Amino acid sequence: MPEVAVLTRRSENESARNEAGFVLIIDDEAAIRESLQTLLEMEGYNVTTAANGEEGLAKLGDRPFELVLLDLALPDRNGIDLLAAIREQDRHLSVIMITAYGTVENAVRAMQSGAANFIQKPWDNEKLLADVRAAISRRRTEEENVQLKRALKQRYSFENIVGKSDAMLKIFDLVSQVATSRSTILLQGESGTGKELIAKAIHLHSDRRERPFVPVNTGSMPADLLESTLFGHVKGAFTSAIASKKGLFEVADRGTLFLDEIGNMSMDTQAKILRVLQDRKFMHLGGVQELQVDVRIIAATNVDLRQLVREGKFREDLFYRLNVISIDLPSLRQRKEDILLLVNFFLEKYSAENQRPARIATTEALRALMSYSWPGNVRELENVIERAVVLSSGSEIGVDLLPDNIAGRGAAFPLFEQRSDATLFDIMEECERHIIVDMLEKCNWNQTEAAERFKVPLSTLNQKIKRLNIEIKKKSRE
Repeated sequence: MPEVAVLTRRSENESARNEAGFVLIIDDEAAIRESLQTLLEMEGYNVTTAANGEEGLAKLGDRPFELVLLDLALPDRNGIDLLAAIREQDRHLSVIMITAYGTVENAVRAMQSGAANFIQKPWDNEKLLADVRAAISRRRTEEENVQLKRALKQRYSFENIVGKSDAMLKIFDLVSQVATSRSTILLQGESGTGKELIAKAIHLHSDRRERPFVPVNTGSMPADLLESTLFGHVKGAFTSAIASKKGLFEVADRGTLFLDEIGNMSMDTQAKILRVLQDRKFMHLGGVQELQVDVRIIAATNVDLRQLVREGKFREDLFYRLNVISIDLPSLRQRKEDILLLVNFFLEKYSAENQRPARIATTEALRALMSYSWPGNVRELENVIERAVVLSSGSEIGVDLLPDNIAGRGAAFPLFEQRSDATLFDIMEECERHIIVDMLEKCNWNQTEAAERFKVPLSTLNQKIKRLNIEIKKKSRE
């Protein structure tokens, strides 16, 4: 039993040291090293020592530290020079300089070189411990900020797709789940919602990422040209076929073929696409030899394919072949909370592309952007921001740089005309309140119907209604 108790105490001591922090002492005087080590270990720190600069740099490479106590006068190199070398290895690492030659000039040089603090031998134990705690705390705060920014970037962006709304986070998760499968995917959503970006993200996260991603807009081509483009043709297949040509199914072999606007495809072409999905085989136009391909198809549409099936304009069997996994992309007006993220993303992108300092949007401009309905969705917003960056001459994007149809909607919420102290979050909350009330009025204050039209759970809508203090009115009689 005593052995167990000893092991427990050791484990607790080790845990306390790990929590307190890891410190490296670099000093050529053994008495100084031992004194500092004893003091810090009594406070729970995990301490390593080095007698010179080269030994210190070597130990820095062995494991991560949160603080270095560094002597200014070392036998093998100057402490200021060593500080620069330490900062090259880890620019966030806290360093406190220690010297018996404490002058204002040395302190200034140390601080300018990146030291967290500067103490003089002999030191006051309580002050030194306070400086150590403060330096390690700053180090951990900086590291947490770096990790937080990285986590936010990973969570709120996915292969250049930006969003923090519940709808977009669910799509990010779904894309991650389905990317590694071989299933056909159908993307549905209004024009400008980012269907091709989602298709590319699926391809890049699949085991086909090293093979081609081939997009084709099936709705913009006549049927004959589309079939030739997709399946290829042999020489003489039609009047202008002066040479044989590969189709996009061959180009995309072992990769991904993205068929956009598939709802506009002719019935004959639909039948041929269906055969490729069923048998993985096709023939060139005018050819007699069957070709086998391994292509993953991602299709996209901005129309209701089920309605087209009911109208006899789209093959039911092809619809079910395409609709193995369906991803519905929300319109921008259904995810207003993403507008600020998107604005900042596009401002950064187009400022960099046009070799200009980063632009920022004024509160008035953000108010206008938030209150606009965005019928063209993310694509329209991107075009608006690109235009504003190109036309801007200063660091700010004001409402004067927005198109008239958007700028004219900037005062949609008169509450803020009377409040010069309104913050961005005030504006966003008022926009959200206005949108929800507007939808509830359209649905005759039927919350279930409003939730369905917003494509969110009823519980989510009710939470927002409660948070925004929206007063529910009685339904009027029809």
